Amino acid sequence: MSSNPVHDRIAKEVAKNDVLLFMKGTPVFPQCGFSAAVVHVLSELGVQFQSVDVLKDAEIRQGIKEFSNWPTIPQLYVKGEFVGGCDIVKEMFEQGELEGFLKERGVPVEAA
Repeated sequence: MSSNPVHDRIAKEVAKNDVLLFMKGTPVFPQCGFSAAVVHVLSELGVQFQSVDVLKDAEIRQGIKEFSNWPTIPQLYVKGEFVGGCDIVKEMFEQGELEGFLKERGVPVEAA
């Protein structure tokens, strides 16, 4: 455990979920267009994922930026690995790389 309890909470969430999206809002009701875009991509691929609404916890909202050294939200983690934010996820999806990335890590993909 680190000396930062917020980072410890984040690390636990990342470790216990194969696919985890830190986002503004929820998958059913995203609170920003970037979060909605990543939810859409994951849904298009049929990926099961968990989410953390950073708007409900200011410590997590700031802590995730420090944890990943990435300044924006949403942030996608797959099997404990930080993938990126909206632009990276969308680009990987549009170039056909995201599906392979997920499959290589053992994440079921049910793309139509």
